Formats: sequence, structure tokens, C-alpha cells
Amino acid sequence: MNLPNKITLARIGLVFVFMVFLFLGGLPAKLIALAIFILAVATDYLDGYIAKKYNIVSDFGKIMDPVADKVLTLAAFLAFVEMKLVPAWMVVIIIFREMLITSIRIVALRNKEVLSAGMGGKQKTASQMVSIIVILIFKIIKEAGVRTFGFWNPDFEYWYRQLIFLLMIITVALTIISGVSYLVGNKKYLFNDKNGS
Repeated sequence: MNLPNKITLARIGLVFVFMVFLFLGGLPAKLIALAIFILAVATDYLDGYIAKKYNIVSDFGKIMDPVADKVLTLAAFLAFVEMKLVPAWMVVIIIFREMLITSIRIVALRNKEVLSAGMGGKQKTASQMVSIIVILIFKIIKEAGVRTFGFWNPDFEYWYRQLIFLLMIITVALTIISGVSYLVGNKKYLFNDKNGS
């Protein structure tokens, strides 16, 4: 297994460490969770950079890189639903989009083709990761305001939730747009599974 693929798998491993610290109480744990998430995001760019620079792009990497991204982002969004920071229906839309695109990739594989993430998918992933980082920062500010500095009040809570909701509306919209674009670009796989039943 080449280095980029090892980095991709390491990103999946970081997801579990991230989740542990995210659900731990206290400001330090939230700061560590943010640092781990940023590290995981950095590995997403690092594995692609190394693979292209040294010409070691592999079919495994083309498949697993977007899968690792999905595991990372969906874990964070599901955690936010559990924390009541994000409405469940938004995450359902994101999950549905990812399942649909993954199913197209599976059909393409059955037809001996490997579909890598397109530009729209990469922009979608970037927007989701930025949203998650911003929400984590909001979470840290609230944790500091409530438990450490005591400045949190109902007005802060209101705007805190409104900003997160607005951020997620933008993220869901980009997720839908990129999904539709991917479907249009690969519509032949929706009805043309040569090896299907």
C-alpha cells in the first residue's frame, strides 16, 4: 500500500479519536476535537498532493479518498444532530446524497470503471468541512462562555443557533447542487449496469 492510501486510512482512524474528544466535557476536549478535525482535513489535501506529485494515483485511492471524506463529515454532522445543533432533516439530505453518489460509483465499478470525485464534489466536501470547523468554533465559544468566562446569555444562544442554521442551509444547498451535477454527468450508470441483474 502506497503512502497516500495509508494517509487516507489514517484519516478514517482520526474520526474515532475526534468523536471521543467531541463528546467529552470541558473546553480542552473541544479544542482538541477541533485540532484533530483540522488535522484530518489536512490529510485530505496531503494524500492527494503526494499522489499527484509522485504519480502514484491508484484506483484504491480514487475510491477510498471520497469514502474517508464521507466518514469524517457524516460522523461530525451526526454528532451535531445528537447535540441538537443541526436539524436531523438536513443531515438526512446529506446522507441520501452520499448514498446515491456511492451507488453510482459501485455501478461504475461493476462496469470496470473507477469514478473519482469531480470538482463539484470536491467543492461540496470543502464547504462541509468548513461548516464543521465553524460549528466547532461556535461550540468552543459557547463552552468558554458558559463554563469558563460566564458571558453566555439567551441572546448569544439565539444568534449562535441562527448562524449555525444559516451555515447549514448553504452547506445543504451546495450538497444538493453538486449531487445533481454528478448525476447529470454520470447518468449513464443509473440505467446501464452491464453486470447488474
